[in-house]
Amino acid sequence: MSKKNPEYDFKWCPGCGDFGVRRALEMAMQRWTVKTEQPIEQNVVVAGIGCSGNLVHLLEGQQPFGFHGIHGRSLPLALGVKMGNPELNVVVVAGDGDFLSIGGEHIAPQAARNLNVCVVVMDNGVYGLTKGQSSPTTVEGTVTSSTPYGKMEAQVSPLHLYMTLGVSFVASGFSSKVREMADLIMQGMEHPGFAIVHVQSPCTTYNNTYDVLKGDPAKGIAPVIYDIPDEHDPADRSAAMAMVDSPGLPLGLIYQDPGSVPLEQRLATATVNARSRKAEDVFDSLMI
Repeated sequence: MSKKNPEYDFKWCPGCGDFGVRRALEMAMQRWTVKTEQPIEQNVVVAGIGCSGNLVHLLEGQQPFGFHGIHGRSLPLALGVKMGNPELNVVVVAGDGDFLSIGGEHIAPQAARNLNVCVVVMDNGVYGLTKGQSSPTTVEGTVTSSTPYGKMEAQVSPLHLYMTLGVSFVASGFSSKVREMADLIMQGMEHPGFAIVHVQSPCTTYNNTYDVLKGDPAKGIAPVIYDIPDEHDPADRSAAMAMVDSPGLPLGLIYQDPGSVPLEQRLATATVNARSRKAEDVFDSLMI
């Protein structure tokens, strides 16, 4: 974005929350490579279409493989990458419009399979790349370029949706809290199964929600976000559901299934139990 900061040569607006997400993901992947003693090339970032797609370009030097796919189809692409090489660390990056609208149909199947990937969703409550149309997480009644008389649809609650669909790791972050976000992404990458880190990442151009999220005493605005208490047990599904259904927006690890079994482990079991058949046997079974 400037000569002093050439590493931020991204097509994002100044102040965009995605800058913080980018830094957090970069930090988490650097930590991952050190801990696993694997090269950065063992990481793959899969993106759909939207502002979030810029995260396929992370580092100035060596960087993970990046797959810039099509709108809403990041999860099917990630499934293909992971099944092609289960040893890869696959991270999906998406926006609220990309992931929860056209891509919403793919969340439940991957939760049921427990696909072993970490998804980082950047939620700005609007379609930023295409000039500010309403998205699934836009507040009902909001006037946007696509809803000039106010949005008629109810606002989607992503955290409640993930819990309902059976996602085995659900966390919530805020783009201004980079280190905390990096910790959550690292935990998501280490989780053996389907992990979603849903991040509030305000759009300064079309939906600047910084004051609403952080609060502003001078304007009489109470904060919406709060840190999850230390006594919260993320293995307690009932407590996690109660938390996402309560007022406010929790930040931290909300839920993690302690008995999570990833898809590749289930597939290995099925492969062992599968009966091997010769081509002649297959042909004979089809003969009348």
